[in-house]
Amino acid sequence: MDSMFTTPKPILLSLLALSLVGISPAKKANVKSRESPEYTADGQIRLPEHYREWVWLSSDFLTAFDPANMQAGEHRLFNNFFVNPEAYKAFLQTGTWPDKTMLVVEQRAAEDMGPSPNHKGICQSSVIGIDLHVKDEARVPGKWAFFDFKGNPTASMMPLTARCYSRHDARGAVDTTSVQFYPTLLPIAKNKATFSPAYLRESESVAPTTK
Repeated sequence: MDSMFTTPKPILLSLLALSLVGISPAKKANVKSRESPEYTADGQIRLPEHYREWVWLSSDFLTAFDPANMQAGEHRLFNNFFVNPEAYKAFLQTGTWPDKTMLVVEQRAAEDMGPSPNHKGICQSSVIGIDLHVKDEARVPGKWAFFDFKGNPTASMMPLTARCYSRHDARGAVDTTSVQFYPTLLPIAKNKATFSPAYLRESESVAPTTK
């Protein structure tokens, strides 16, 4: 005689089916959430579609001091920095960036807020440019690559002679990246002792002297 605690077969099969249905979407979501550089057949990189769902690192407000850059819509702008979640998690553990790191710089126009409870202020407006900073050893061994999308969904790698490479090599706090401007990551890099020699030298040169 069946025990009163034995689960009938139809119910057992239904529970098994429900558990499989519950597992499958989770696995699919995990696969979808992973982000890595994607390239076209001719070697251009695709703009990550959901970069605004990544980890926000910081924003800064720039005003041009060079008269040549004082063009309409270009004399003031905001930079918003995003990084793919996998790279962010790795940085928290190691203080540096893993292979396949992608840093998006979203540039937005700045405009006056007009009458507001704050009386006076500046807010972000339309996107005027998107750059991508990528660490992909399979493509550029030992180097990061820069891409400027110029309003397009894909972009070619900027030549290694472009000024952005030398500027980041000389001033990047960690692995040629500007971690000194990411307030949540700077203490981690300091604790893990991953600052670049160039950044340490520059920091020492501008450090205030005590009398």
